[in-house]
Amino acid sequence: MQNRGVDPRVSILKDISPLLTSVLDTDSVLEMIIESVTRLMEAKASSLLLVNKSRNKLYFQIATGEAKEEVKKFEIDMGQGIAGHVALTGKPLLVPDVSKDARWDNTISEATGFETRSIACVPIKSERDVIGVIQIIDREDGQPIHEADMEILSHFSELASVAIERARNYKDIVNENIYLKKELESRYEIIGVSKAIETVISDAVKVANSKTTTLITGESGTGKELVARLVHKIGPRRKKKLMVVNCAAFTDTLLESELFGHEKGSFTGAISRKTGVLEIADGGTLFLDEVAEMSPSMQVKLLRVIQEGTFNRVGSTSTLQVDIRAIAATNKNLFEEVQKGTFREDLYYRLNVVHIHIPSLRERRDDILVLAQHFLDKYKHIRGPSNLSFSPNTIEVLQNYH
Repeated sequence: MQNRGVDPRVSILKDISPLLTSVLDTDSVLEMIIESVTRLMEAKASSLLLVNKSRNKLYFQIATGEAKEEVKKFEIDMGQGIAGHVALTGKPLLVPDVSKDARWDNTISEATGFETRSIACVPIKSERDVIGVIQIIDREDGQPIHEADMEILSHFSELASVAIERARNYKDIVNENIYLKKELESRYEIIGVSKAIETVISDAVKVANSKTTTLITGESGTGKELVARLVHKIGPRRKKKLMVVNCAAFTDTLLESELFGHEKGSFTGAISRKTGVLEIADGGTLFLDEVAEMSPSMQVKLLRVIQEGTFNRVGSTSTLQVDIRAIAATNKNLFEEVQKGTFREDLYYRLNVVHIHIPSLRERRDDILVLAQHFLDKYKHIRGPSNLSFSPNTIEVLQNYH
């Protein structure tokens, strides 16, 4: 009799376990399960059947052996045959000689011409529910399946259950994230499902219908411009222009010309009159990104626009009036800049009437996988159809970002 304590298949099971749980695609997991169990048990044929709860039936998901394609045409009622009995009771079953067991149903064997002598069948469980069964038919060496085989097969089914559950959960999470991402994108073009990003969106929606000057803060890349666009898009100024100016991208002279416009000949290179962003944005929204990079002299001129709604083109003495909603953004702590003397205190309070802070990804880890999937989908769209997906290790690295 075989010594169960030294069965070499126990160590093989330990090697199989991490391989099964490393795969997150359900079809790939099922394929790996059936290939692994066939080799492990040295089976002549094997099959994995899944439960269809709504129809109270089992169907062949994947199989090995001479009739592996033919068996996929069949369905089994719960309680029918060996597999149906195991699915119904949730208990493993070893039948060394099917001809002597009343539970044996030879319908499939007769239809496929595949002769069966012995069967071992074990349930695949998700918590308390049976979600499928694994069955092996005969051994390649011609010996009947015995109790030692059954013990190994039962241990294997536990590993298979964990692997299938993990893959299904991952698929559910991905599908849910894709659904939520599309829902948010369709409404706000902002990607994320975390409570933190929901709060940001909620704050933006609340402030959108007012004319209140708004300050958006957050690290680079957190989406400050997207939030500004959201405020404009759903507010009463949406039919007018949203003009975006990156204050860090211009020298003082060029920034002044960009914002206020200039008259012909007002400085070297001013070969014609230029209409500034403020005039173009009249009735709409002006978004000033990286506002902390604005020089003190430009801060004074911006303060006048926010307080009075007036300005002068560069090189002109005529005062122009505009009606704009100002939204500013920075990745710095403006209050600290005020204390250091690099940012005007009066302008700070004018800009900071409403403050929306966008947390970094470190503070909203629920959004990491959603964003990663978004960019992967975008990349796949550019490259054309592909099967690109994230490996479990990549997902773990992304979610451990700090």
